[in-house]
Amino acid sequence: MPDAPPLTAKFTQGSILRHVVTMALTGTLGLLAIFAVDLANLFYISLLGVQELAAAVGFAGTVLFLQTALCIGLTIGLGATVARAIGAGRRDEACRLAGSGLAALVAIAAAVGLLALPLLDPMLSALGAAGETKRLALGYLTIVSPSLPLLGAAMGLSALLRAVGDARRGMNVTLYGAVATLVLDPLLILALHLDLTGAAIATLASRTTMLAFGWHGAVRVHRIVGRPRADHLWRDLRPLFTIAGPAVLTNLATPVASAYVTGALARFGDAAVAGQAIVDRLVPVVFAAIFALTGAVGPIFAQNLGAGRGDRLLETLRASLQLVLACVVVAWLLLFLGQDLLVALFSARGITADLVRLFCTGLAATFLFLGCLFVANAAFNNLGFPWLSTLFNWGRATLGTIPLAALGAELDGARGVLLGQAAGIVLFGTAALLTAFRVVGRLGKRLETRTGAPAPAPSFWRPPLSPAASGKASIATLAVSEEPAPAEDKPA
Repeated sequence: MPDAPPLTAKFTQGSILRHVVTMALTGTLGLLAIFAVDLANLFYISLLGVQELAAAVGFAGTVLFLQTALCIGLTIGLGATVARAIGAGRRDEACRLAGSGLAALVAIAAAVGLLALPLLDPMLSALGAAGETKRLALGYLTIVSPSLPLLGAAMGLSALLRAVGDARRGMNVTLYGAVATLVLDPLLILALHLDLTGAAIATLASRTTMLAFGWHGAVRVHRIVGRPRADHLWRDLRPLFTIAGPAVLTNLATPVASAYVTGALARFGDAAVAGQAIVDRLVPVVFAAIFALTGAVGPIFAQNLGAGRGDRLLETLRASLQLVLACVVVAWLLLFLGQDLLVALFSARGITADLVRLFCTGLAATFLFLGCLFVANAAFNNLGFPWLSTLFNWGRATLGTIPLAALGAELDGARGVLLGQAAGIVLFGTAALLTAFRVVGRLGKRLETRTGAPAPAPSFWRPPLSPAASGKASIATLAVSEEPAPAEDKPA
């Protein structure tokens, strides 16, 4: 059997901006594929002309968002720990961590997917679903929820491919899964008249396809997934869960906030929920680059941390934010110009159309601040400060959502709910960004004192610096996740 290919810490060399753009672009294409499928599902369902079906998609999507957020949090921990080992030049450790982490991810996803079944009915009731809408959403979720381990494994394998720097194969995992769904959706939903059941079957096929391509890239090509060993399992999982635990809580915050908003909109009828369902599926498509950045720049942060390259951490943060600004401006312009087409495309009327237009004309601009929050989260999770991600995301989901959305509902009905949610995004996105610059700047200074690499002063628009020579520092030496910073270095 041929030797395993070498694992090169490619993100520790070359242009940071090029790495950020390349990883974000491939991640965006992969996410676009997934989210375009969700949008296509809603489009095909809307062609049936039954408002309860569109509302059921909205309620079911909120529940699935919770499950997906769990998997995302676990993959953040998996990718960060493996990328750090790669950056430090320790292949055997990287393979062992990948095998142990992937096994744990699948086991947890299987337990959650199955245990959720008896809770689906009360969860949908808590969200405000009732009658035929609730029955339709329950049938869809009963089919899809048990397949969560397929999705978890596929996402984990994609994260491993990004950790080794194989952006193309990481993208293909989701891309081919989306192709499978796009082929099956019109056949099952429209031709065979299976409605939401057809959409659920297409989802199962998509997750299976994703798993197959992820397994080929990570196991067959890169051979990054080692066999889990019982005597090393706890030692391997401890650093993973040090990051994944807070990351899971961080990612659960967004669907919790979404669930509250869905419940608040349910007071104004199925038409309001249907409007939010359209917005929820437009957001990941038009802002896919922002959503992709969290996973895209994580390995860049982690590899450079593992290699002791403090001079490249702040450069990564700055390049990511510049990309966020460019993406939001372009997306907002496209939404503003295309709002009439979107309203017609989804056959939106009344309050449903009002919410879609509100998003396209004003609310889309607030995604600049959401992008800042996502980039800050990537820095926190991969540089040893995952609890800061938890703090800011849950702050946005609670203080930044519940009181502001409730106040908005009293002042301006369904429109006010979304306006209140947007105000919270602005507040907490700004706070997270300022904290990220402080944390990354101080961490760069700590690395400078240990490796001799210069740490640039924080500056958003400063031109990229050329990499300075620096020695490598192991994770054990840096101990960013486990060793408390000196009093003067602790982030505010």
